[in-house]
Amino acid sequence: MLHGKKIIVVMPAYNAAATLEKTYTELPKDIVDEVILVDDGSRDETVDVAKRLGITTVIHEKNLGYGGNQKTCYKTALSHGADVVVMVHPDYQYDPHLVLPMASMIIDGPYDVILGSRILGGHALKGGMPLWKYIANRFLTLIENILLGAKLSEYHTGYRAFSKEILESLALEKNSNDFIFDNQMLAQILMKDFLIGEVSCPTKYFPEASSINFTRSLKYGLGVLNVTLQYRFHRMGLLRSKIF
Repeated sequence: MLHGKKIIVVMPAYNAAATLEKTYTELPKDIVDEVILVDDGSRDETVDVAKRLGITTVIHEKNLGYGGNQKTCYKTALSHGADVVVMVHPDYQYDPHLVLPMASMIIDGPYDVILGSRILGGHALKGGMPLWKYIANRFLTLIENILLGAKLSEYHTGYRAFSKEILESLALEKNSNDFIFDNQMLAQILMKDFLIGEVSCPTKYFPEASSINFTRSLKYGLGVLNVTLQYRFHRMGLLRSKIF
């Protein structure tokens, strides 16, 4: 706990056996009350590793997708009494030590959401992010900042911390079960005028780290633009979107 608030780390996992233990070992256990892993139909030993480490494990017998995995993560964390939920990918792409500052920025205020940004500090390319992904990230972020009326350094990080109040107030079940879930969630948060903060997060790209290919990335990019336009039209009263 931190200042009397229960902190739960959730891990949406798919074939993460090779990196799970290293990620788990570096979590700040002195403030993390529980770690919950949701396995989305992995074909490796992810579940066995999680259970050996004593991690609370939820198993999807059928792969539901990245968004479907997160829905289970947040629902389970709330049912276990979380005040703050931090999503940490078990592929060791993001630094687990940042759980402490991310959680404290919510508990001590003034933020409702904290994003671990790969762009702040200029670490993305140094950490191995492919140039085409970096360019796409910057382009999409520019369009989103204009149409969503925010000033974030990036919208596409998988490292995120949320207050209980946010997770209880969002219509997450109406969101996609695919990767676009992340973007829909941030749009919902901005629609409700919650306050988003960011911390600089060095990231690592290596063969075991999960990453979507070019085709899936293109589909994701088009989905981002669609969600962003839905938000703008909804704000203007020109379109009613079910996710808002």
